[in-house]
Amino acid sequence: METSIFLARLLGPAFIVVGAGLLVNRDNSRALAREFLDSPALIYLAGLIALALGLAIVLTHNVWEFRWPVIVTLFGWVSLVAGILRVVFPQVVTRMGEKMLAGDNWLPVSAILYLVLGAWLSFAGYFGTGA
Repeated sequence: METSIFLARLLGPAFIVVGAGLLVNRDNSRALAREFLDSPALIYLAGLIALALGLAIVLTHNVWEFRWPVIVTLFGWVSLVAGILRVVFPQVVTRMGEKMLAGDNWLPVSAILYLVLGAWLSFAGYFGTGA
């Protein structure tokens, strides 16, 4: 449980900051996404970072009980798979990103998802009773 709380305290505030940044800086976020998709080096580097983060979480926190810590585990696995995709299949990431950029809903939906998830993890990590 200590690992769950630590990771919730780490990820929760980070997700809140990312979500707030996406909402406050919509035009900049869209421009950053465009530049990211135009740079194979950035896709690869982001893949290595996501791979390392996902592996670290999966190796230290592979909890599959139906309680809030499973969200941390799911994030670890999603990060691991996203990292693998970026390193091994960058063209898939580019195509997916292009489709997202073509629509207008991805940014506010992503921002709200990050904010809600971040608030939930922060609450669980800082104020929760432990599960």
